[in-house]
Parts: sequence; C-alpha cells; structure tokens
Amino acid sequence: MAFTDADRRRAKEIIARYPHAKSALLPLLHLAQDRDGWVTPDAMEEIAGLLDLTPALVLGTCSFYTMFKREPAGSLVVSVCTNVSCLVNGGPSLLEGLRAHYASDDDVFVEEVECIAACDLAPVMQVNYEFHGPVAPDAAVDVIGQYQRGELVARTVSGTSLPETAGSKSGGTA
Repeated sequence: MAFTDADRRRAKEIIARYPHAKSALLPLLHLAQDRDGWVTPDAMEEIAGLLDLTPALVLGTCSFYTMFKREPAGSLVVSVCTNVSCLVNGGPSLLEGLRAHYASDDDVFVEEVECIAACDLAPVMQVNYEFHGPVAPDAAVDVIGQYQRGELVARTVSGTSLPETAGSKSGGTA
C-alpha cells in the first residue's frame, strides 16, 4: 500500500531530523511496517522516492534486517535462531517443529534467523522480539499458545526467569 498524505507528512518530519536524508531509511521502513504489518513493494518505492535512493537499495536494506518483513506476517512473529550454538543444541529441530505446527496458522509467522545474541539460551527463539530459551519444540508451542491467549508470559534470559510480560498480539518491531 502506498503512503497516505499523513504518512508522507510523518516521513518528511522524520527525514528532517537527519543531516543526510538517507539516514532516515530505517525509521521510514519502520513507519511502513508499523502501518501495514510488513514493508510492501509500494512502500519501498515510495521510500526510495522520498530519499532519492534506488528501489534496489531500499530492498537491499529491508532484506538485510530480519526485523523487516517483506511479506505479510502474522500478529505473532516467532524467530528461531539456527546459528552455531543453536545449531548444535537443536535449533533446526525447533524450527522444523514450529513450521510444521503453524503451517496453516496465518496468525503465527515462523522464521529462521541468524544469531540473535543469546547463545547461552540455545536453542533460543523470540516471540515478537522477546527471548525464550532454552526451549524444546513442545515447550515452544506452549509459550506461543500463551501469547495467542493474551496471557502473561515469563521470558528467560541467561537462565533467569524475568518478570512476566503481556503476551502482546501486536507485531512489534525492534
């Protein structure tokens, strides 16, 4: 979906904050994703025009960062790490299990990501960018179910359970 007049005004405000317009690329990608839940091809074209960049450069930036989605994503974004520590501790099995379990669920978007800097939690996943690990496939389904039901979900970081967080159904960005 192309930007609305209000989106263009907001984009110009964002661009004005930077000495070089190109520096506003990431915030504008966030603006587009926050509106549509993903960065549409039309939004990438619009951003390219606003920043006097090529559409290829905008696409390249968008595809580099896993936080930007280039296809519609569900309201729950589940990111599973399969890099070295997670690889040897079951990350690929976790990913396969979740993809199979949620294959027909449009509300849950399961993606493979590179290192998410939580090697001590391997295998680790994020649900809407909140860390959970180490986690087995069955336990991961339970955690995702808590988010789906809007329950408070305890996050795990470095083996410590953190205060519960609301199981937000909004597809937030980092």
